[in-house]
Amino acid sequence: MTVLEDRIEIEMADDNAERLDQWFERLARMPVPDGYKAEIVGGCVFMTPQRDVRWETIREILWALEDRFGRRARVFSDVRIDFPGPQNGFCPDVAKLREGAAKDDEGRWRYEDVEFVAEVVSKGTAQNDYGPKRTAYALAGVPVYLIADPYQGACHVYTEPKEGDYAYRLRVGYGTDVDLTTTPLALALRTDDFPRD
Repeated sequence: MTVLEDRIEIEMADDNAERLDQWFERLARMPVPDGYKAEIVGGCVFMTPQRDVRWETIREILWALEDRFGRRARVFSDVRIDFPGPQNGFCPDVAKLREGAAKDDEGRWRYEDVEFVAEVVSKGTAQNDYGPKRTAYALAGVPVYLIADPYQGACHVYTEPKEGDYAYRLRVGYGTDVDLTTTPLALALRTDDFPRD
């Protein structure tokens, strides 16, 4: 492993899931400070502090999904899901799985069942949300990827995944509803109460 200024680069074997399991087990035993989120993006471990702006935004999205789909829907926050690409063990800020989704034989949620992901930008890891994560979500065929950016005061919506990217992109300023009515979510996401940073 190599320690870099803002992350730890980890050399991993070809068996992504097994190696990711090992690294997440090690992370669980490390003295990671309370209030930090850890995930592996492209073989690098990223730990970011969890701030109130992030949580308030996640909560608004979770409430909207609960209002639309009910409490029994498979909606998670910060739960590990392995995505395509080398060593991508993400813990999306919000992930909604399709109805009927079930864990695989190893007890993991399958990326093939994810129909919506939302990430809330943190300063230290914004490049992941707009770069390698967007690519991985597109490769996985996630129909709707939303980035809530409290620094820009805007949401970026990506739909129609094709060949490692999204064919359709939309930027919506906070205070305007995000129209997701033509997606599997079939809802208009209100952003009036999304906090800015």
